[in-house]
Amino acid sequence: MFRSKLMAALCALMPFCAAAACTPGQPVHGKGYVSIGDSRQWLTIDGADCANPVVLVLHGGPGNPLSPFGRQIFGGWERDFTVVQWDQRAAGMSYGAREPGAAEEQLSIERMRDDGIAVAEHLVKLLDKRRVILLGGSWSSILGVHMVKLRPDLFQAYVGSAQIVSYLENSRMAYDKVLAMARQGGDQEALGALEALGAPPWTNPRNAGVLRRIVRKYEARLAEPAPPAWWIPAAEYATPAAQTNYENGEEYSYLQFVGLKGDGMYSAVDLPKLGRTFAVPFYLFQGESDLLTVPELARRYFDRIVAPDKKFILLPGVGHEPNQKLLDAQFSLLKERFHRPAATAGRP
Repeated sequence: MFRSKLMAALCALMPFCAAAACTPGQPVHGKGYVSIGDSRQWLTIDGADCANPVVLVLHGGPGNPLSPFGRQIFGGWERDFTVVQWDQRAAGMSYGAREPGAAEEQLSIERMRDDGIAVAEHLVKLLDKRRVILLGGSWSSILGVHMVKLRPDLFQAYVGSAQIVSYLENSRMAYDKVLAMARQGGDQEALGALEALGAPPWTNPRNAGVLRRIVRKYEARLAEPAPPAWWIPAAEYATPAAQTNYENGEEYSYLQFVGLKGDGMYSAVDLPKLGRTFAVPFYLFQGESDLLTVPELARRYFDRIVAPDKKFILLPGVGHEPNQKLLDAQFSLLKERFHRPAATAGRP
């Protein structure tokens, strides 16, 4: 069912109508809704050569899909990789696919993990690959680790950034770091807001948003911003309906993430409990100026990981949000490790 539906979407746009017919140099482009679990979810696929390795991009948030901006951000990758954007359950275009009047669904890490695994399984079949590369950051660094831990057979590598490790450790270290910066800089506004919050854990869902705004304020002084052109949505995502779905999905997913009483998906995150041995290469790109998922904690987690290949890359001028420096560093490593000329690549 999935393959026939997505192939119909692909064939409407280009002649790549059967994975078995893929020949080196043949482009692949498509977009459409597909059945994942019990819901319809949105995928886009773009690449200059169907023989190239596949990169499945996991968006953050969890309600912030990158599909509206995918070609602006990852367009330069398409010569060497087939890039897949996936609007996760209850986000973006997938949020808009819900039946009118449908009851709000409960999100969980396990449910999202299983969705992601189903997407990877279908991409493997659809694009005639053995495995795909998984790219995740922030919320999707949680999701990505859960996916590769459960089904390493589906993935060539995990590539993380803004790596979350543990709810308590990440929250407390972020809070302590910006509190110290506010005190040192005499920032009475930020200091008052942070002291009013008190140290995490929190039961008020607004508290995480307050911390996030202060983090953005300080990171803006330390990190390079992303190019403004990144955030101009493609035409089909700029309609009033699409914008409303994006905003509503973002709000809904955020509340599911933090929970109305601090009991959302984030509260259960403790990645070391999943185990430290991975059967796939494990690469972490961490912004030196990331004040939300601080590099010290990510490095401590990384150092104890056992994997067939691993690398930790600390990037000056990069904060929690992606920017061009991060994208260039990720692309460089992936091209070095995984890209091969189509004539010799076989099935990645």
